[in-house]
Amino acid sequence: MTIEANPGSFALLADGRTVRIRPATPADGDAVRAMHEQMSADNRYFRFFGLGQNVALAEAARVCRAADDDHAALLAWLDGRLVGVASYESTQRPGIAEIAFAVRDDMHGQGVATLLLEHLVSRARQRGLHAFAAETLPDNYAMQRVFADAGLPVERHYADGVVRLDMPLPGADDDRLDAYLDKVAARASRADVASLRPLLQPASIAVIGAGHRRGTVGREILHNIVAGGYQGNVYPVNPHATSMEGLHCRHSVADLPAGVDLAVVAVPAAAVPAVAADCGRSGVRALVVITAGLGSAGADLLAICRRYGMRLVGPNCFGVAVPALRLNATFGAHPPAAGTAGLVVQSGGVGIALLEHMSRLGIGVSSFASVGDKFDVSSNDLLTWWEQDGSSRLAVLYVESFGNPRAFARTARRLGKQLPVLTVISGRSAAGQRAAASHTAAVATPVVTQEALFGQAGIIATHSLGECIEAAALLSCQPCPAGNRVAIVSNAGGAGVLAADACADSGLQVTALGSGTRRKLTRLLPPGAAVANPVDTSAAVGPDTFAGCLREVAADDAVDAVLVIVVPTAIADLTAATLAAGLTKPVALAVLDQADAVRLLPVPAPPLGPADAGEGAGQAAGPGGEAAAVRSVPAYAYPETAAGALARAARYGAWRSRQRAPLPDLPGIDAAGARQLISAFLIAQPAGGWLPGPDAAQLLGCYQIPLVPTKAVRGEAAAIAAAAEYDGRIVLKADAEGIVHKTDAGAVRLDLRQEDVAGAYRELAASFGARLRQVLVQPMLTGTEVLVGVVQEPVFGPLVVFGLGGVATEVLGDHAARLTPLTRADAEDLIHGVHASPLLLGHRGSPPVDTAALADLLLRVSRLADDFAEIAELDLNPVLARPDAVFAVDARIRIAPAVPYDPYLRRLR
Repeated sequence: MTIEANPGSFALLADGRTVRIRPATPADGDAVRAMHEQMSADNRYFRFFGLGQNVALAEAARVCRAADDDHAALLAWLDGRLVGVASYESTQRPGIAEIAFAVRDDMHGQGVATLLLEHLVSRARQRGLHAFAAETLPDNYAMQRVFADAGLPVERHYADGVVRLDMPLPGADDDRLDAYLDKVAARASRADVASLRPLLQPASIAVIGAGHRRGTVGREILHNIVAGGYQGNVYPVNPHATSMEGLHCRHSVADLPAGVDLAVVAVPAAAVPAVAADCGRSGVRALVVITAGLGSAGADLLAICRRYGMRLVGPNCFGVAVPALRLNATFGAHPPAAGTAGLVVQSGGVGIALLEHMSRLGIGVSSFASVGDKFDVSSNDLLTWWEQDGSSRLAVLYVESFGNPRAFARTARRLGKQLPVLTVISGRSAAGQRAAASHTAAVATPVVTQEALFGQAGIIATHSLGECIEAAALLSCQPCPAGNRVAIVSNAGGAGVLAADACADSGLQVTALGSGTRRKLTRLLPPGAAVANPVDTSAAVGPDTFAGCLREVAADDAVDAVLVIVVPTAIADLTAATLAAGLTKPVALAVLDQADAVRLLPVPAPPLGPADAGEGAGQAAGPGGEAAAVRSVPAYAYPETAAGALARAARYGAWRSRQRAPLPDLPGIDAAGARQLISAFLIAQPAGGWLPGPDAAQLLGCYQIPLVPTKAVRGEAAAIAAAAEYDGRIVLKADAEGIVHKTDAGAVRLDLRQEDVAGAYRELAASFGARLRQVLVQPMLTGTEVLVGVVQEPVFGPLVVFGLGGVATEVLGDHAARLTPLTRADAEDLIHGVHASPLLLGHRGSPPVDTAALADLLLRVSRLADDFAEIAELDLNPVLARPDAVFAVDARIRIAPAVPYDPYLRRLR
């Protein structure tokens, strides 16, 4: 397998500095030789087990020879200096390569060797290697620690004064892959956080492009920084001014003191690359580029930031804010309040709205970044930051495109176990997709892939900004429900009916209250009250009775959350009674005369009393599961919005309680056979195309994907003979050149008796003439028809689609989707995620289908697509799901050339 020449990539070292990693070439010989010659005697001894005179020259020749299937070498460059070399060479043992490393003396302990090892692992896995070997001296503890900490299993053998290490590489179906990727992610997180500190914890800021007049972008950003009370050093840069906002102006970037942490750039587009280069030369560590419309200069801007190791927010952005540091480097009209919500947006307008709402609600903001065209810093980086910042308890995203969705999903899934992550699904209409693509200079993500990504990552996805804010209000102050069972309490019967309908529409269960609870409510409430669920207290109750009713309902073991509907009257303030009830279970309140869509109402502090009085009152599990005081209750204007927020919290709680399942073990897979088949097809057809039917069947057979028994025949007599081997009715299908959808092309003859086979064969032969390659003979089986398909999404990777099958699948549109690789839980979610799932689970006396076999088929299709990026499309339609088995009846697979890509490899854009 040939790997294309790699121009290299940038990645972060442990201290946040940017290093470039690229393959070695013959032109690098002098640099490699010089680095080895400059190594200390100890360093050379540990690397070469001796101090020979010519080792540097020989090593340079070995490392820098042309790459091939037996050899790969990578170089790490920092600030124009070669700081690390890594290589592997094939050994006499098949599939095993020997690795070696050298790191410049002053770069030890910075993660250079570990980063190079990760890149070697990625290349080796793409080339089909299954293990690394290495030899090291017993006292070379630093190198042994690199191997031990990498996340690979290490087998040690000591002989002849040398420690020999064998390190199996994790495969796609290997339990060790997740453990290795977790280690890689942990290192990436630490490096990412270190690189973001100059951006989100800056000790000094320069504002480049601040104008004389108020009302210009640069000047308003400078004003907000100064007026907000930021305590670090602030440097306005303007060649035509002496002072601004009471600060001395620098005439150029060159006049800045060395090592400014953050520069905010608001200059004309044509000047941005030159300003960025000046910042790099002055030692600036991070840029926020407000300017839009860079066009082709955008590539120059990113290259400059990479060259000087600067992190970049933007261009075309609104700025950044960290209210706890009194830092407001935006041009917003109002400073955001400090608090617990982390916000990242691509749209500056959406960012302004979110900042205003979080501040108005009292949730506040821990940190905010408007990433705009997100050339560099993206939502992935901010998720990583909030995971460790100690102040974020809620994350809200508005993203219109994705750079590395798999890394995003892994990061979001990890953070989601700690705190809720919310987003708005954008670009759901054709017009929305066009607008998003134009707005962000990136292809908008189709809604089905967004929903799949968010569902698997545990992200709370909403369809509007209002829904997102409503859910955030509840999750900011209430624990997640333990389940979806809700009790409704109202002082107006009609409002309770509306709330019950809203709960049903949102997927919540209006549960039956226990008999003990109903008896207590009967004694507590006035005559005429309804004590079933929904509970109607009647309008005549006072606040103490209403609060007591809420406590009794919440104490019922069948209740996971309480939805309170208050219709204000002149008799009593039942809103205050709700707040004073001290409920420990999640509660949402709808106040039907409320003007605001949602408010957070403070819970009064309980009176001081004996230590055991009211034990547990006002305490509940916080968003991360820990005990936390409930200080406020979300109040909504309508029952529907309150129910929707509760439902989203319940689904998030269910996801969080479900442990991430490992990838399943799937016996019988012949990946080598599948690779050989795909490679042979692409050799014959370099541009790719649809696999012939027999080849598609053979490829599916390599992954033990069950197909209806099929015999391919040529000739009428052969068709009759093949049909005679099956009991019951027969199906004939034409395998003809140019046919994709057989039913649409009239290439299928169904429900044939044995005596009908000859005539049906003649009809197909006459219809397709010379285009007919063969005829497929199958038994006529019955079952529930479903579709299982795969599309290779250009940004997200393989997407598995499941739904009702047959010829009406596009019309019915009842589909669910998940990104590969699927776990068993993902497969079950697909099966239960379509509206027609009752047809599969047993409906009106019909037996359920074999859902275990259906899940196994989904998992095998997922593994096949995940193993081979060359599978551009795969369509099993229909798949017959039966009580005893599942069979794919028809299979179409399109193959296309693909460049290997590792979404988990540590690298910057």
